[in-house]
Amino acid sequence: MKNRSELREIMMKVLYQVFILEESSIEFQVDSLIKEQLEVDNDFVNSVVYGVLEHRKEIFEKADQYLNSWPMKRLNKVDQAIICIGIYELLYTKTPDVVAINEAVELSKNYSDEKVTKMINAVLDGIYHEKESE
Repeated sequence: MKNRSELREIMMKVLYQVFILEESSIEFQVDSLIKEQLEVDNDFVNSVVYGVLEHRKEIFEKADQYLNSWPMKRLNKVDQAIICIGIYELLYTKTPDVVAINEAVELSKNYSDEKVTKMINAVLDGIYHEKESE
């Protein structure tokens, strides 16, 4: 059984594939992409992947508020996927905020460069503080 960090890596890979396939206008089934990465059905993976896709417009808009000169569309698909997971967990799940931010930052350390990791941390931190002040 995979731990939550490993499951987030799988979610990132699935969302990356979704973003690439959509941009290329290639037909696909999200369930099939998940099954390619994960042998056993997992509610956490399914709920986050489908949740990100359902709320993508709002997630991108929220990220763009904190990405000063780099809108989400300019980021590579891996970074988009990581930010989407982090924002989705912050805004739409009961995952503790500090865990959602830390997990996204740790994932970014493995797949992005240091500048992008700092940017992802800043975006999620900004959203966290906005959420706390409401």
